[in-house]
Amino acid sequence: MDLFTQLENDNKQTPLAEIMRPKDLDEFLGQSNVVAPNSPLLNLIKSQRLFSLIFWGTPGCGKTTLARLIAQKVQAQFVELSAVASGIKDIKETVETAKQGLRAGQKTILFIDEIHRYSKTQQDVLLPYLEDGTLFLIGSTTENPSFQVVPALLSRVQVIRLNPINDESMEKIIDRGFAYLEKNYQPLQYEEDVKKFIIMHARGDARCALNMVENSYFASSYSNGTRILTIEILESITQKHNTRYSRQEHYDCASAFQKSLRGSDPNAAIYYLAKMIEAGEDPRFIARRLIVCAAEDVGNADPMALNIAISAHKAAEILGFPEARIPLAQAVIYVAKAPKSNQAIMAIDEALHDIQSGKDFPPPMHLRDAHYKDAAKYGFGEGYIYTHAAPEIEQQFMPDELVTRKYL
Repeated sequence: MDLFTQLENDNKQTPLAEIMRPKDLDEFLGQSNVVAPNSPLLNLIKSQRLFSLIFWGTPGCGKTTLARLIAQKVQAQFVELSAVASGIKDIKETVETAKQGLRAGQKTILFIDEIHRYSKTQQDVLLPYLEDGTLFLIGSTTENPSFQVVPALLSRVQVIRLNPINDESMEKIIDRGFAYLEKNYQPLQYEEDVKKFIIMHARGDARCALNMVENSYFASSYSNGTRILTIEILESITQKHNTRYSRQEHYDCASAFQKSLRGSDPNAAIYYLAKMIEAGEDPRFIARRLIVCAAEDVGNADPMALNIAISAHKAAEILGFPEARIPLAQAVIYVAKAPKSNQAIMAIDEALHDIQSGKDFPPPMHLRDAHYKDAAKYGFGEGYIYTHAAPEIEQQFMPDELVTRKYL
């Protein structure tokens, strides 16, 4: 070991979250749906059968840990790459390592963290080696693979959804973290609500929880050989509560927002508005969703809703955040509480469907444009009655082929 590496290792401070990673599947918490006794994944692992996977889940739910434990259980070489810092050259080098392993009778698992960050070309490079069994892939992603992973790669892997760590498992993880610190440093006394605070703030992210455990432990007051941790200390080191908001959650939240408006639930609509604002959504995007709902779902049941939504859009453009939250909230409450009618969208969509399916007919002769010299000789406009002059006379306005068709 050279001097530089020695100094680097001496100065290295391994985070508690890394130290506390489970060393065995029996210690792995929070994914009982995936690694429960007799679960398909666990049975395959026990039978030493390997297949390529993509773990999809929120940060800190155990994607990397589970990949490492699988490799350990099946006694495979484990090569770990980050999609942020690696590329095709690294994949090719791993393929050579895998080929050497196969000659020695050993399988290789290539783990790619944040695989959705790889380009299409980088993902395509993996395909032949998964196809011929040179290596097995375990990818991890916080984004929906259906949007971020190329179809050819998706067809060669099994996508497994991992859930955020539940509160019961999170409490056990926090207990383990505090126990480790007390064993290696000083005893700790903490208020009853400390664990509840960490669980609430971490929101299913075990890494976040253990970081809070570590930081709060060393930030705690120290007296007579014991550390004392209070909620006030936790609040001072956590400060702003960061809103989790991936690309998938952008779409999910916008969908929930619009459906809450449609469903006349102003409380839910305001909540999703707040979530989008806190996550940094463009106010114009929010206002556009609002305008769509005012036209599509409120429609002529309350035509004023559309005017209010458009006014909120304009106000948001002029003001920007934080003030834009006020006209947006005003419009959200109005649209959510307004009576609903989807008559407009249903009518126009039915008419469009008729035309797109071949019912594309010209207007009757008497309705056609007659404001040019030769129109009369073709019979255009002949027999048309000016409605204001004789409102009692009924005329045909639909094409001859659709006389009985109704959209409303």
